Amino acid sequence: MNTTYKIPGNTRIGHVHLKVSNIQRALDFYCGLLGFEITTEYGENAVFISAGGYHHHIGLNTWYSKDAPPASRNSVGLYHTAIVYPTRKDLAEIFNRLLQAGYPLTGASDHGVSEALYLDDPDQNGVELYWDKPKEEWPRKADGSINMFTKPLNLENLLSELS
Repeated sequence: MNTTYKIPGNTRIGHVHLKVSNIQRALDFYCGLLGFEITTEYGENAVFISAGGYHHHIGLNTWYSKDAPPASRNSVGLYHTAIVYPTRKDLAEIFNRLLQAGYPLTGASDHGVSEALYLDDPDQNGVELYWDKPKEEWPRKADGSINMFTKPLNLENLLSELS
């Protein structure tokens, strides 16, 4: 195997496809609360949703999981889906929306390179909502590598973006 190969720098992850137990409940969360839009439906068992008219960022299906319980936290599988917001103000707006809906967070962190809110969807799939700080502000080690960390996110300061 060629160990010098590096994936192209402009490569991106196109979408995530989640097994859910109830399509409507998942849509209430992803579309009703987070604001995604339905782009296409496949009968009653699958829906593709997106932001900004993309063909789909998230697929939701019940093909093998209709009415199933959440997966065990101690099993292999997806840790979380990360949704990147364009600006800190956009992150503040979704945080305020979650507050108004009384939707619980599982965490909120400043990682130096980003600020993130953590929550679970109705099927207990982890969801990270975050924005990337400008690259020139990312903390660096002496050797130039990124110095990521996990510190508590100042939620009051985040909400000040809305004033």
